[in-house]
Amino acid sequence: MITFLKANIASLIASLSDFIMTVLLVQWGKTAVVTAAASGTITGGIINFLIGRHWVFRAGDEKAARQLWKYALVWTGNLLLNTGGVYVLTSQAGLHYTLSKVMTSLLVAFLYNYPLQKNFVFSNNC
Repeated sequence: MITFLKANIASLIASLSDFIMTVLLVQWGKTAVVTAAASGTITGGIINFLIGRHWVFRAGDEKAARQLWKYALVWTGNLLLNTGGVYVLTSQAGLHYTLSKVMTSLLVAFLYNYPLQKNFVFSNNC
């Protein structure tokens, strides 16, 4: 249970970074929503990997290159799911980009990221 709570704190920090980057790029950088969402996801991914490796799963003793490769694989799916979700909810469903970003991020975090990080990226079993 503690690991799950720590993972959610890490996810919240990463998601806030992701969200802030997305909003800054759209509002001040005049960047397209999907490009901004992808950039935010990249920022959040880097932050989440570092926090997950060192604090959440305490896997700093494992080889970083192996974890990074596995994380990159999972993160690529994360990027596609987040960017696709924002696109569908914004362009197709007509939701405001901030609402679609939050909804997509939460679904992907709970249903995709946590299980794969726990059981694949930072696990000694794989």
